[in-house]
Amino acid sequence: MGERALRGTRLGATSYENDRNTDLAPRQEVSYTCPRGHHTTVPLAAEAEIPASWECRHCGSPALRVDAEQPQQKKAKPPRTHWDMLLERRSIEDLEEVLNERLAILRAQRRKSA
Repeated sequence: MGERALRGTRLGATSYENDRNTDLAPRQEVSYTCPRGHHTTVPLAAEAEIPASWECRHCGSPALRVDAEQPQQKKAKPPRTHWDMLLERRSIEDLEEVLNERLAILRAQRRKSA
């Protein structure tokens, strides 16, 4: 019984069957190039949708397909600041009115404490 035991193996984790009589799925190799000049070739399934970009294995920057046209840059919106959001809710006249009210309250508190 001791000779038949599978010592040092993880049962069920590894297949001991060879690949002789199996047909692999049809594949295609897609080439990508990153801005630093690194070339990456990725095997993908033939029916898979090919992504326009792939992460470079060397530097991690986005690599673009060699045989595809370059994607157009999207126009980035300028970041909205707190002031922009405030102006969406109130006009300059409203803000001046609120400022004058708050200043009057602060001046009244200062007179009471003095």
